[in-house]
Amino acid sequence: MATIMSKTIIWFILTFSVVFSSAPNPLKYAKPKLSDYGFFKHRMADHIPAEGVIPYSVSAQLFSDYALKSRFIVLPEGQRLQYKSDGSFDFPQGSVLIKTFYYPADFRNPNQEIKLMETRLLTHTPEGWMGFAYVWNETQTEAFLEIAGERLPVSFIHSDGEKIELEYSVPNFNQCKGCHVNQNQMIPIGPKVRLLNHEFEYPDGTMNQLKKWNILEMINGLPNLSTLPHTPDYDDPLEGSIAERSRAWIDINCAHCHRLGAPGETSGLFLNIEENDPTRLGIFKPPVAAGRGSGNMRYTIVPGNPEESIMVYRMESTDPGIMMPELSRKLVHKEGVKLVKEWIRNMK
Repeated sequence: MATIMSKTIIWFILTFSVVFSSAPNPLKYAKPKLSDYGFFKHRMADHIPAEGVIPYSVSAQLFSDYALKSRFIVLPEGQRLQYKSDGSFDFPQGSVLIKTFYYPADFRNPNQEIKLMETRLLTHTPEGWMGFAYVWNETQTEAFLEIAGERLPVSFIHSDGEKIELEYSVPNFNQCKGCHVNQNQMIPIGPKVRLLNHEFEYPDGTMNQLKKWNILEMINGLPNLSTLPHTPDYDDPLEGSIAERSRAWIDINCAHCHRLGAPGETSGLFLNIEENDPTRLGIFKPPVAAGRGSGNMRYTIVPGNPEESIMVYRMESTDPGIMMPELSRKLVHKEGVKLVKEWIRNMK
């Protein structure tokens, strides 16, 4: 747990920066408790959505120390998403994206002994998108706003039988911008057309999510589904080739920073799934300013040699000065590393 003193200092700094600057006031748009929003019916921990709260999933998941996630979207009554030709959406003001992070006690029984860690809200306010974290109490009856962040101990049995213990990190209000900023503005990451274009099991049956949202009159201007792209589930060998699945892993875990208009733009490394230029993807590309993050290696990706590739070196590290991605993890994603290594090894 973060100490009371350190949390107080963080809270004071965040509050001071809001009061004595032109920054938006986060408390103006956030409620003290998750239950205050009325997103879930009955027992909150069961996450049974209220009317107008629509569950969804993304095909490629951001790795967050193996935490599982439940996602929901809420649109203002009578308003819709506007499809954009780049495969993203314009969201009406008042839209809310809900994401709960949780762990089962044993990943071999993922629906049993669930521990909810936090629920993050990404809210489209009149002053732009803002992220708020709500931390669940020990009794799993309520989650409380925590703008200063939190550290929570958690342990679980991984799917390979290994027992893992870690200190789970809940971001403070400002840290949300680390992943969500593009062109100096907060934006959503997950609800892109290509990440939503797959089937989802609803209470009334399985259906493509985009088709469902169209039926629910949630989208304006959506083209025919057969013309829309799909990002594969990198965990599913049936979803695509090793290269396609590796690119999906890199896209969702790295491209929020390594793309045009994002914090990693100055590196010259662009890892979004649409990028096809070999050098911009890192192939035989020397780092711009990786420091010790380069591991004394010459190139981001060396075809046929993952052990000499800076990308793999940084993925395998948990050193804060070396590791990539640098946020939302304390563990190495073993399965992701294995996949990317195989992709590089097979490169010609």
